[in-house]
Amino acid sequence: MPAMNRRNILILPVGLATLLLAAVGPAHAEKGFGGGTDGQTEQRADAGGDGTVSVTVGGVVFDRSKNGSGGSVGPVTSSTSWSPPACWYAPKFSPQELQDYLEPIWEAESTGYEWDAEQREKYNAKDEKKGFNKDKTGKGYWWGSYVNESFPPGWDKCDTDYFWVDQGDPPPADKENAVTPEVLAELAYAEIRVPGTRVTLAPAEATKVNLPTWAWLDGAEFKPVSVTASVKEIGISATATAEPVSLRIEPGTPDAETFPASGVCEIEGGRIGAPYEKGRADDTPSCGVKYLRSSGDGTFPLQATVTWEIHWTGTGGAGGDLPDGTLGAAQDVVVQEIQAVNR
Repeated sequence: MPAMNRRNILILPVGLATLLLAAVGPAHAEKGFGGGTDGQTEQRADAGGDGTVSVTVGGVVFDRSKNGSGGSVGPVTSSTSWSPPACWYAPKFSPQELQDYLEPIWEAESTGYEWDAEQREKYNAKDEKKGFNKDKTGKGYWWGSYVNESFPPGWDKCDTDYFWVDQGDPPPADKENAVTPEVLAELAYAEIRVPGTRVTLAPAEATKVNLPTWAWLDGAEFKPVSVTASVKEIGISATATAEPVSLRIEPGTPDAETFPASGVCEIEGGRIGAPYEKGRADDTPSCGVKYLRSSGDGTFPLQATVTWEIHWTGTGGAGGDLPDGTLGAAQDVVVQEIQAVNR
């Protein structure tokens, strides 16, 4: 019997799935339609001559060429309770590929005669011309479920067996997370990577009690990024774009004041905050903090979090907004008392 991952078990009755859990090997990321006939698929990455990087995961091709890059990038976290799909349905097999995948499982007789017989009847396996919808070859696909390789909560909700969708038809409305432009946008959301949020501070080494500390981010790094997700077999795609809109400063102690008072620095002219300029030590910064007491022998954990607005566009003029995403980081700030000099 071929090795089976968690997705493969989902096509079995609950009782059989329970019996087979012990035989499940390490999980694999699904590489998508046409990835093989044994159901074991993996992630595939391709680099084009124009520098475009595409990664095929779970029947979906992700173009990351306009994504954030570098060692400090990270995924955004939704500012609401919403999260990208943990599992989804997409084209998985042609008629012949589904036959080549299922028949060895039935022939191994490890899933029980009764269940095997029901499956053969379901797919009309005995009809050499029409079994597995072979008479519709090139006119549609068998769809199956795929799972986010990190197995987040909800990964096991796509438990419907393989179903057929004619070319040009939408997937059944009752199949939640069956790929559409909107679902592709949500999957692209999970692939977005944005720059880290370590802010530049002035003074840089240590700041002083009751003196403004200026804070800003490199404007060159904080620009829109995007990821495009597509399923070429059915001709749909969607692009999710993240644009930076603000920076929230949390000083790490209640004994501090932020500039502005809300602690939220809006992006202006492609820049968040303004670099400190010599001679402006006593000026009020557009973005920054003033500590009211010393950090003593320790430090204060200043938290800087950037909010990114995320919207999407897709096939057929579809589009809309997705929940804002955030990425934050903490950095230690030394705050010293101003030393008076007596003469």
